[in-house]
Amino acid sequence: MTNQKLKDKVAIVTGGGSGIGRATVLEFARNGAKVIMLDRTVENAEKVRQQVEEEGGQAVVIECDIAEPQQVEAAVKQAAAQWGRLDIVFANAGINGAMTPIETMDIEAWDQTIHINLRGTFATVKYAIPHLKTSGGSILINSSINGNRVFSNIGFSAYSTSKAGQVAFMKMAALELAQYKIRVNAICPGAISTNIDDNTYPSEDLKEVQIPVEFPKGGQPLEEGPGRPDQVAKLALFLASEDSDHITGTEIYCDGAESLLHG
Repeated sequence: MTNQKLKDKVAIVTGGGSGIGRATVLEFARNGAKVIMLDRTVENAEKVRQQVEEEGGQAVVIECDIAEPQQVEAAVKQAAAQWGRLDIVFANAGINGAMTPIETMDIEAWDQTIHINLRGTFATVKYAIPHLKTSGGSILINSSINGNRVFSNIGFSAYSTSKAGQVAFMKMAALELAQYKIRVNAICPGAISTNIDDNTYPSEDLKEVQIPVEFPKGGQPLEEGPGRPDQVAKLALFLASEDSDHITGTEIYCDGAESLLHG
């Protein structure tokens, strides 16, 4: 533990068992934070907790499906009670969901993506506010370039809508919560090497509406191929720490300029 940017801080990370969430849990813990993971896949989160403890940090796991508001309310309350305070909330959990033409997308598939990504973010933030108001803090929302800068991923109408909604919600929350010294920002990653594709469900008729787009080799101008979860985690650390104490209501793109090329 060489850095202590989050010393004595307590952080919640939803979906901390893999991908960007896992990388952020490790980054937060290495910088002195005590981390509570809210995750529906407990076995994955427990592996992350074990790594945190092996590195000398502190973390706990609470089983929680952010699509279920009652679970979120109970989990956030339990998390805040764990160490008697709450300073940082990273609403990270989400899915890609259905990748389907608008005409043939089931209402249920639309609802699933919106409920997990957008309503889940709302619930996470809503139930954390009473605990953050005690001494202020930082809320981070993991959005995406999709729905904010990029609209060429045909079939992702539900996902992109949820991600655009997260950014709008972030800005509303930033203004409303500023009086309590609670900062609210959004991270908009581009292509990142994670397992979120496991939660992507392309339909067979997608090719009927897709528009061919020829990208140059390599998904991003800055690097050949996708970014890494730890690169997003470093941005999350900055926004969670006092290094960004005058930044709120802002979406920050972490995509190697991918969205400027592909938008």
